[in-house]
Amino acid sequence: MGDIFRDLYNARADVVLSGHSHDYERFVLQNNAGQRDSNGIRQFVVGTGGAPFTRMHSIKPNSQVHQNNTFGVLKMTLGASSYSWKFVPVAGKTFTDSGTRNCHNAA
Repeated sequence: MGDIFRDLYNARADVVLSGHSHDYERFVLQNNAGQRDSNGIRQFVVGTGGAPFTRMHSIKPNSQVHQNNTFGVLKMTLGASSYSWKFVPVAGKTFTDSGTRNCHNAA
């Protein structure tokens, strides 16, 4: 995945969504080397659709939010110069995560 992240970083991508792991995790903006970078990419892992959760053995560097006990979906709202996210849990659960960020190429 390193080559793909390098290409996305060089293209000034803002967000990457992945879902192989059965959990939810949001990372700080980071470059393709996994270092914090204000011009970096925010990655979300969203594997909370119903399969048994993946055990989180250790928290990865730059992980801001992580959980593996609440099913739900990530609602993304994409604008011309910003994006926002909100984790929407299944009925009866309370975990949530939300935020807004300007895009790198915002005028």
